[in-house]
Amino acid sequence: MKYTDRELEELLNKLIASTRSPRGRFSAVASYPKLEKRLRVHSLRPTLPRAISAAAAVALLCLSVWTAYLYMQPAAIQTVSTLAETRTVRLPDGSSVTLNHYSSLSYPEKFQSDKREVKLNGEAYFEVSKDPKHPFIVQTGTIDVQVLGTHFNVDAYHDNPDVKTTLLSGSVAVSNKSKSVRMILKPNEIAIYNKVEEKLTRKVLENAEDEISWRQGEFIFDDLPLQEIARELSNSFGATIHIADTTLQNYRITARFRDGEDLATILSVLHNAGYFNYSQNNKQIIITAKPD
Repeated sequence: MKYTDRELEELLNKLIASTRSPRGRFSAVASYPKLEKRLRVHSLRPTLPRAISAAAAVALLCLSVWTAYLYMQPAAIQTVSTLAETRTVRLPDGSSVTLNHYSSLSYPEKFQSDKREVKLNGEAYFEVSKDPKHPFIVQTGTIDVQVLGTHFNVDAYHDNPDVKTTLLSGSVAVSNKSKSVRMILKPNEIAIYNKVEEKLTRKVLENAEDEISWRQGEFIFDDLPLQEIARELSNSFGATIHIADTTLQNYRITARFRDGEDLATILSVLHNAGYFNYSQNNKQIIITAKPD
């Protein structure tokens, strides 16, 4: 038989009254089973918070496992490429990267490990957010550049024989892939890694800002060999420039061109200055020596 709360309450009251007479109808012995049933009903009520707590613990455990699973999944890789334009990219950590012409940068949608790693092909200027616990690493085909927070430029076009790292502020460590060669730069220094000789050299610059003049669309040739100028113009305009006369390759030129000068204008100016002759067929340019 089931009792309502009110009926059980009345039974308890009668039980209390009957304890004065052990032989009464509602003696303690006779009433105990009813009292026990009453106690069981009330004892179930405090277990509800415990059940809720257990359910919350299970939910929290499932959430933790799911979060760990998502964290362990490899982040999607983004690749940004440029053609005849420059482009600035904002990375997940707030760092800023400006890509030069015909360059590409690959980076994860979110930095998940203890390192912030990106891959560069071409040339880019970096302004890295400081985070000592998560070093920033620029990977190229032949060298890695590691920083904590600084401004620097990396010139790593695939066809160039040298990879150049120019430091404007802060500190960077430049190393080859095997880590057998490592160099720490100071501001206004450039590290030049020769791919053929696998040699890393250091050079002090009078003005490191000249190395990033491309950001303003300028070309600054300060006593540069013609072969280096040809490579820089090729990278910037997507043209093929061939120096037919090898004696011209190391011919040094000093010149400066402001923003907006196209390839035809630059070649024409250098030609008129008496440096060389050239012929052009679409984007195929051949440089020859001027006759004596």
